[in-house]
Amino acid sequence: MPAGGLVPTGVAKERAELYQGRVTLYVVIACIVAAVGGSIFGYDIGISGGVTSMDGFLREFFHSVYISKQHAHENNYCKYDNQGLAAFTSSLYFAGLVASLVASPITRKYGRRTSIICGGFSFLVGATVNAAAQNLAMLLFGRIMLGVGIGFGNQAVPLYLSEMAPTHLRGALNMMFQLATTLGIFTANMVNYGTQKLEPWGWRLSLGLAAIPATLMTVGGCLLPETPNSLIEMGSKERGRKVLERIRGTDKVDAEFEDMVDASELANSIKHPFRNILKKRNRPQLVMAICMPTFQILTGINSILFYAPVLFQSMGFGGNASLYSSAVTGAVLAGSTFISIAAVDRLGRRVLLISGGIQMIICQVIVAIILGVKFGDNQELSKGYSILVVIVICLFVLAFGWSWGPLGWTVPSEIFPLEIRSAGQSITVAVNLLFTFIIAQCFLAMLCHFKFGIFLFFASWITVMTVFIYFFLPETKGVPIEEIIFLWRKHWFWKRIIPEYPEVDDNHNV
Repeated sequence: MPAGGLVPTGVAKERAELYQGRVTLYVVIACIVAAVGGSIFGYDIGISGGVTSMDGFLREFFHSVYISKQHAHENNYCKYDNQGLAAFTSSLYFAGLVASLVASPITRKYGRRTSIICGGFSFLVGATVNAAAQNLAMLLFGRIMLGVGIGFGNQAVPLYLSEMAPTHLRGALNMMFQLATTLGIFTANMVNYGTQKLEPWGWRLSLGLAAIPATLMTVGGCLLPETPNSLIEMGSKERGRKVLERIRGTDKVDAEFEDMVDASELANSIKHPFRNILKKRNRPQLVMAICMPTFQILTGINSILFYAPVLFQSMGFGGNASLYSSAVTGAVLAGSTFISIAAVDRLGRRVLLISGGIQMIICQVIVAIILGVKFGDNQELSKGYSILVVIVICLFVLAFGWSWGPLGWTVPSEIFPLEIRSAGQSITVAVNLLFTFIIAQCFLAMLCHFKFGIFLFFASWITVMTVFIYFFLPETKGVPIEEIIFLWRKHWFWKRIIPEYPEVDDNHNV
């Protein structure tokens, strides 16, 4: 312990240049299997919007919306404004918010794998109940179980990926979560495109097929190794070192292992991670854990992905055309993630976030102008303008897919020291799901009242977050996860806030 009874935060020194190892097939397979957890999140995002636009589903559970949908004279922007319908979508995310807070101590005490397995099993139960739903109560119960699965999965999977990946490829491998999410969205859109022809029961098949990724996640979680960081934190240093040697493909892992042990010793001295994360030395990470997921949702992406069929139908697209258009946006989102995987560890996080933000602002403004000038009550967009709107929305989704989509999860998962990592990830997930819940519950009403201004609303937020990244997020590219603490101490703003060493109480406890 240094003079004065102080202990350094995280690891005591920078020794990243001593890390050795290579990308092994073992770690790649482990990350692929773990990232399947992202597919359940994506599948639900994609499936909800399609199901809520299907006549068979609306007739059975939301008859008033079905009647409203048939009225040609209805205000274009308000056809689907129904709080019960919004609750069908949003209830999952509120349940996920609560579950993510429960998942934090479980993830820390019992390991990342345990939370992955719990998440997969809960999602499997929810998918089964939803497919068999006979009334609204069953439907909402199934959604809640899906939410529990997402809460556990989103808590554990990004942490698992960050801890398993070698430093120089952490960004790319961590984005396997986002890639699986986008592929889940695309798959859901294609499923909806097929099942909407199976009236009146096609929606049951759409909801029930969520059991497939849930099963993969549950079985995969049983087969995965635990991360070295988690094993060491739980007291199994020998096993932790063996797993580290296996995933790095070498027994020369002393430097990385020592960093993990140092971080683990400090982590085990922290009895109350949620209380600890509020301390001044962790202020930058806490701010990022709140702001990154908040900004990610306030891009407006979830509104487009949740309600793409509803949105396109509101603009005058036919049922088939709206589902086809949403499938195209899902494909663009999945494809754009590959751009981010290729660029994130070369160009860095900041470049992608800032450039993606600028492109999204331009796209939102263009859509708002087109709808404001050419689209109103009792009107439909001309074919030319409809195609232009889809193209611009695809460009928006493209920008999100290689910037805020993956990095909104990657950055928070890699910036926390081990002692507060599960608590920090839990806050990230909870904030993400809180704002997802709010937007999902409010979007149809906002679309009805704001009309085309909804796109300007989101554009203004993207402007704010782009400026925030420029000034307050240091570049984490190539920095070992246990040594990111040094970035805050060197940053022009955060170095004024965090102390060189952590605060201790009178008994020299951190």
